[in-house]
Formats: sequence, C-alpha cells, structure tokens
Amino acid sequence: MQLIRVAMLAIVILCRPMRIHGQDSGDRAVPREGIVRTVDLNIGESQTVALADGAAVSIKLVALNETRDGLRDAVRESVVTVEISGQTFELKSGPYRLPLALGGVQIDCPVTRGYTLNARNGTVTAGKANAWGLRKDVRLRLWPVGSAWMSPGTFRYPLRQRWFASDTHMSNEPTFVNGDERIGGQEIYYHYGLDFGGAEGMVEVVAATDGLVVSAAGDTLPDHADSPARRRYDVIYIVDERGWYYRYSHLKTIDVRAGQRVQQGQRLGLLGKEGGSGGWSHLHFDVTTRQPSGNWGIHDAYAYVWEAYRREYAPPVIAVARPHRLAAVGQSIELDASQSWSSTGTIDRCSWRFTDGSTATGGRVERTYSRPGTYSEVVRVADTAGHESIDFAVVQVLDPHHPDELPPAIHAACSPTLGIRPGDDVTFKVRTFRTTDGSEVWDFGDGSPPVEVRSDGAVKLLAKDGYAVTTHRYAREGTYVARVQRSNRRGETATAHLVITVERRE
Repeated sequence: MQLIRVAMLAIVILCRPMRIHGQDSGDRAVPREGIVRTVDLNIGESQTVALADGAAVSIKLVALNETRDGLRDAVRESVVTVEISGQTFELKSGPYRLPLALGGVQIDCPVTRGYTLNARNGTVTAGKANAWGLRKDVRLRLWPVGSAWMSPGTFRYPLRQRWFASDTHMSNEPTFVNGDERIGGQEIYYHYGLDFGGAEGMVEVVAATDGLVVSAAGDTLPDHADSPARRRYDVIYIVDERGWYYRYSHLKTIDVRAGQRVQQGQRLGLLGKEGGSGGWSHLHFDVTTRQPSGNWGIHDAYAYVWEAYRREYAPPVIAVARPHRLAAVGQSIELDASQSWSSTGTIDRCSWRFTDGSTATGGRVERTYSRPGTYSEVVRVADTAGHESIDFAVVQVLDPHHPDELPPAIHAACSPTLGIRPGDDVTFKVRTFRTTDGSEVWDFGDGSPPVEVRSDGAVKLLAKDGYAVTTHRYAREGTYVARVQRSNRRGETATAHLVITVERRE
C-alpha cells in the first residue's frame, strides 16, 4: 500500500497540474500531459489506476462478450463486464460510443481482442500485430468524474464542416463504401481512426492541436524514424507536446511542410480522396500513442472530436443513427438512434422515414429488407425543448445466395455545410461504386425538379473527375433533406441523404 501511495504521489508531481476554467472543465486541476489514463486487461485481471486528479481506482475485467454477424463473422458489438472499486457494471465497446460515468469514474472501452483476430488493419497482420497495439483482452480508458475528456484549449475539431455532414467510418467499424464489406473471405477491415466524408477539394482540414509537422507530402524528419510517421504523398503527421502523433490522410492539397510548427485551427490543406482512400473523398484522422503494451497504437479520438465540436459550435441536439448496418435479404435487423444526445439531457422523440416510404417511431426499430441494395434511413430526433436533429442509418443488404453480386454503394457530399443563406450556391458531389449503369438522380428536398447527373462509377478510384458535380440554390431558410439515388441493371438501388440547413439572411 505504501508503494502505491508513493507511485501516486510521483505521478501527481510529474504531471504539474494547471488550473483550467470553463464550462466543461469547471475549476479543476488538469495535468498538462493529458487527462486520460489507459489500462489493458485480460479477463480476471485487475489493476489500481491513479487518475489524473490523484485519486486511485481499482478496476477488474470480469467478462467479455463479443457479438458477430452471421454474414462475415465480423464483430459488431462487444460488451465488457467490469468491476470498479467493488461495483459491477456492463460497458459496451463499439463505434460512436462516448465515455460513461460509472463507479465514481468516467470510463470507455475503445477496443477488444476480437477486433484484432480476423482483422486487416493497414499494414499489419491479424494475430501478429494490430493497429491498436492491444495484447490483452480489453482496453479501458478512465477520466475523473466531471472532467473534460481532453484538456480544454488543447484540441479542436479537425475540419471546417458540420458534424456528420456526410458519410463517416469510425473506429472498429467494418467498412464497405467501395466493396470491403462482403460475404466470405478470411479478413475484415475494421476501420481504425476516424473518417469524415466531405466534398473533394472544398473542405478545409485544420490542425487539431499545436505541434510539429514531422511528415508532410512524403517528406519525413529523420529523427522521427522510430515513430508512427510514414512517408506518403497525401498524408500529414503532427506530434504535440504529449508525444501524441496526429495523422491527416487523403488530402487533395497540403499547405504545410515537414519541420514546420503549427497552431490549432491552422489550415493544413483540403480534404480529398488521394492515396488509399478507396475512391471516396474524406479525411482520415487518427491519433497514435504509446500503449500499455509498450507498442505504438491507435488512441481512439471519437470522444475528443465530439467534445471539441460541441465546444466550438454548441449544437443543442445531435442525432446519431450510426454505425453502418449489414443484413441479408429477409433478415430482421435493429436500427438504433439511442446514442443521440441533447443538451437538455432528454431526447423526447425519435421518428423514422424509410426508403420505401413507411415510418416508425422509437429510438430502436426493427427492419427487414426484401431486396439487395444500399439503403439510407432517415431519423429525426427532438429534445424536450423542441430542438431537432437529423441523421441517417446506412444499411447494406446482400443476397446470401449470390455473394459475388454486390449491390451498388454511393457517396454524396455538399459544400458549404455551414453558414448557408437563401440564394447561396451549394455544390453537390456524388459518386456511385460497383456499377456504371444508369445515372444519379438528385431530389434537393425543396420541391424543385429532380436533377440527373452521372459519375464515373468508380472505375478508376483516384480519377480526378470521378464525382459528378451540380449546384443548387435554396430560396428560403429551413432544414432540407436532399436525396440521391442510382440503380444497377438488376434494379438494386443505392441511396444517400444529406442535411442542408439554410439560415436566415441578416
């Protein structure tokens, strides 16, 4: 016990707390090197963890239950049972989940072992290494109750765009925009890091932190060879004062150079679809740190970007109907909007409108699909104050009897996504994958006539003119849901939706 007290005292002294004032942090001591504490555990193992505020907490991993789908044997959700200071709790691991206050701490579970066993994570091989640097059953992260997840003033949202403005792939989400999500095969690409879809060449990517550019556009500083930084023409790596490495990938343009120091919010370049993007335009953003295993590994940033976006834009409510779903024809699946959030603390209403025109209410609803396709189901959530937000549940439906006949997929984006006024030009971009049949048809949601365009069908993933482009002007203020669809010769349709908020012109 005496040794534990000495170790805790040493940690507190080395952290050199500073006083932070603000809405999210209150008046608390926050260490400069970070608030989070990370621990990897095997089932039955326990540790005593010294939190950032000096308090000690005992945590034990009691059980792990991973749920896999019947089509790909991919992990879709993990439930861990943990004992925190003698109290037992269940905690879900998976994408789009935030830390919870349990047992006198804030805690989350970013990854479990199953995500590394049949995974294809970049350049590493399942069973031998993994992008997370996880060598045990479960990774847990802990913060003091009431503290921010990232020290206020040290992190910001990494692009100038509305939250969930386009398609996203968050940590441990099996990806399928360009065909990775298929029946059969021995490895699954569980996406690591965060993908934010956007309009190619039109969205500014900005520095999330102050730091040093250690690699940009293929040029890497020599003294960072033993680091996560890699030479790639479309990528920037920045290291901050904590020694955390931030990666910005698939950029269309890069405006900084290796060796340059940058500040939060400084423009780094423009979002694109370069490199290993799969042909859809997005920012891949991830954070890599030394993990308890001693290896470099992903440090999940979803909670940090969520917190930063709330600080910067103060949305009253955020609808969340993600991650993507995978289903077979005739299989019942659950669509889930229960991760939606309101500043009032209460979501009062969830209403769904499905691609076939039917409707339902409730945070969780069951759906069955009769034919293959890529579906985008609209959910509207409202809180007790009447604030409303919209999101889309993307469902890829496959025919299990014809596993090689994949339905088309589609990516849509628009720009700008913030500060739109009546009469402003809004640029819409769309690209369909896995078919060159037909054309995309836009319905902009304001009663205007449909507009037909034709993308290249992603025959060449990095083609500069791969997206079909059109512009539209909204005449009046309001919130609009735009829809775009394209079908293949078998009549299988891919659908995407976008939310466009048009503000009053002052």
